[in-house]
Amino acid sequence: MGSIKTKELSKIGYTNDRARSLVINTISKHFKHTGKAELMALLTAIKADPAAYHGDEILGKIAATFMDEPVECHFQSYELLEKAGQLKVYGSKEIERSAKQQMEVAMSLPVTVQGALMPDAHTGYGLPIGGVLAVDNAVLPFAVGVDIGCRMALTIFAEGESFLKRFSHQVKVALKDYTHFGMEGGLPFAQSHEVLDDPAFQSTELLRKLQIKAARQLGSSGSGNHFVEFGLIEMAEDNALQLPAKQYLALLSHSGSRGLGANIAQHYTRIAMDSCKLPRSAQQLAWLDLNSEAGQEYWLAMNLAGDYAKACHDRIHANLLKALGLEALATIENHHNFAWEDTLPNGQRVIIHRKGATPAHTGEMGIIPGSMCSAAYLVKGKGVEQALYSASHGAGRAMSRKRAKENMTVSGMKKMLANAGVTLIGGSVEENPLAYKDIETVINAQQELIDIEGRFMPAIVRMNKD
Repeated sequence: MGSIKTKELSKIGYTNDRARSLVINTISKHFKHTGKAELMALLTAIKADPAAYHGDEILGKIAATFMDEPVECHFQSYELLEKAGQLKVYGSKEIERSAKQQMEVAMSLPVTVQGALMPDAHTGYGLPIGGVLAVDNAVLPFAVGVDIGCRMALTIFAEGESFLKRFSHQVKVALKDYTHFGMEGGLPFAQSHEVLDDPAFQSTELLRKLQIKAARQLGSSGSGNHFVEFGLIEMAEDNALQLPAKQYLALLSHSGSRGLGANIAQHYTRIAMDSCKLPRSAQQLAWLDLNSEAGQEYWLAMNLAGDYAKACHDRIHANLLKALGLEALATIENHHNFAWEDTLPNGQRVIIHRKGATPAHTGEMGIIPGSMCSAAYLVKGKGVEQALYSASHGAGRAMSRKRAKENMTVSGMKKMLANAGVTLIGGSVEENPLAYKDIETVINAQQELIDIEGRFMPAIVRMNKD
């Protein structure tokens, strides 16, 4: 698809952003290995006789853009359902009441099919953090979150504890030189990745405008709880990676899609709230129908932001490996702010939103971090349907950032770090270990959802300094 340009699509009659978004989406998914001439002929045929393709499962949506369809009104109002959908809560005792109430509102949406609340859950905007929501043919920007594609990446090395002891200075220097944190700016040296050439950047005006910023921020991290850290991982017996059960040096990162994801989220949340009118308690849960132009655009942009977030982790890990002369034994990564198309056991196709939740289908690997002083867990999913094939995304906050700041001093945090044998570069008291729930309690509350494959302990942590 990379060889078909938007200008070429315009020449054959694909003149609006919706049609082009659909084409890029469909071709990248279903026609990756089809030649350019063949694709152009197919697209021309759809434009010439859309009715012939209207019933086609794959091409029908493209055809619909050329058919005379009823004009939609500017917005539609919806009432919440009195009987809520099926909700399963894990680790209920540790979850604040307001987060449960938010989830109950989400369960009353007319599009909701099923929901689950993870044991690290706490109150968020719209859907609570730790909320998992399956809906019918719609996407909720605020149920994905502002940091689209926020994710974890873990690289394991053959080296062990002796590397950290011998080269701790070099590791600290590398973390300072090859990472960048904060809302603005990026690395001081050029970064390249194939994601920047993704044709999706040319599919809408918004994405075209954001491409330069995305290039500038590639390989950098946000603020708040984003981190890049070296530590040691103890691999379990008979682990899924088939590594000998011992201790390994590892690099763990937590970051998302930077300004690209934030701008996409803000833009489409406004559109959703303008077009989907809900009662006040549910306003932030406005959705976009996936058959609508805005829904298709958001889906394309969300997937691009997810790919971009992965690219940022790719660059962070590649830069640090090169700087320290390390070679990867294994890499594991997962999104935890995203929406996926999936199928329930009864065959129903749904869109599963995980706002701060780790995908945990049978055999699927993921990472659940704690705090800067506590363990992160490498896990394998058990594919529990009641949990919508999900697990927690971390320990979850026990305190708001404001309360964490009021309840901890810089010297108090330094003492905690020293006792845990952790070196912190940057960071803030808002992210102090007491601001988070106990990771062991959170992991215990979801034993039916995951198997533990390894336990990582941080040693040298890099975060944003507020």
